[in-house]
Amino acid sequence: MDCTPLFRSAKKAVRALASLDREIIDKILLSVADSAVKNIKFILEENKKDLELMEASDPRFDRLTLTTGRIENIAADIRNVVKLDSPVGHTISRTVRENGLIISKITVPFGVIGIIYEARPNVTFDVFSLCLKSGNVCILKGGSDAINSNTAIVKLIREVLEKNGIDQDILTLLPAGREETTQLLNARGYVDLIIPRGSRNLIDYVRDNASIPVIETGAGICHTYFDEYGDKEKGRAIIYNAKTRRVSVCNALDCLIIHSQRLEDLDYLVEPCAKSDVIIYADEKAFKTLSGKYPAELLQKADNKSFGTEFLSYKMAIKTVDSFTAALDHISEYGSKHSEAIISENKNIIHLFSSSVDASSIFSNASTAFTDGSEFGLGAEIGISTQKLHARGPMALEALTTYKWIIQGDGQIRI
Repeated sequence: MDCTPLFRSAKKAVRALASLDREIIDKILLSVADSAVKNIKFILEENKKDLELMEASDPRFDRLTLTTGRIENIAADIRNVVKLDSPVGHTISRTVRENGLIISKITVPFGVIGIIYEARPNVTFDVFSLCLKSGNVCILKGGSDAINSNTAIVKLIREVLEKNGIDQDILTLLPAGREETTQLLNARGYVDLIIPRGSRNLIDYVRDNASIPVIETGAGICHTYFDEYGDKEKGRAIIYNAKTRRVSVCNALDCLIIHSQRLEDLDYLVEPCAKSDVIIYADEKAFKTLSGKYPAELLQKADNKSFGTEFLSYKMAIKTVDSFTAALDHISEYGSKHSEAIISENKNIIHLFSSSVDASSIFSNASTAFTDGSEFGLGAEIGISTQKLHARGPMALEALTTYKWIIQGDGQIRI
């Protein structure tokens, strides 16, 4: 279908959204949160239709799955967004020039933000709440694998907007076809920013084919380095949590790097992973160390594809290094600039790791599972930016604003 009328309506809705004060915006968000909880049965029924078309073994299955608990958590995140200050209208700087001109730099919304995402219906709620709070109109392009879930959620949100007399075009869900994706990526003059959320293939496709600005988010190849000076009790708990808390998300552990001086502790460090049936792809030294100690049916020898892979499942690689520098080299070669962690009791090593590793979030003696907008105190997040321009790491309200200059004069002219 031709999406131009939808794009045109979204752009027009920017002015309507700009006229809403904070009290009305917060009221709408609270109503959306209430509606989500009230309509859990309806959402789950529509979500089930999507789940029935996907194999449970698909790494995306967990992301696609909604439960009563997950919907309640989504509603809680929306309510947390209500508690946050609006990021719009803040004065970043203000100067008075010698000629009397008053020059101010003020935060403003982008305008229209397009979100392209895969099997993540929670994104529909998250994006709407953050875009509304930051004064942005949003155009959503979900995948066909979540079309029933996304349609149900958008229906509920639009009902809330209608009841409150708000222009429903501040939220648009595009059809799930590939042609609609192409149109969104090239909607110059209508869409101000594109944010993709999903696999590396999706992110690469969006970046390579968009004619409007893109913020890359999502793909996370996360490492945890157990240093020569690591505490094995901390390491055991952190490794298990980072790998198994929720395997289908981008902050899950993909590769454990271990200093060769600590190989004798490797079986103890990964022992809990066996109860969750985590398949380990171990390099030669690690494989030899774990043979006979880790379940044989879950232990395999690593190959070239084992490293630099975002597993999104109960799988993990292990790389043995002989030095701290070798650990940094491995992360530099295979990391995705998402989240990296070190387990060490040596403060100097931790400092070097934090300052040397190129990633959006660096952890010491903590699980990479904490890379999340809510855990960072940002409320719901719109994604994890792995690039360096404009936004980096968990993106929330502040990242959805830009700025403009306001110049106040009293008849000045330039000579």
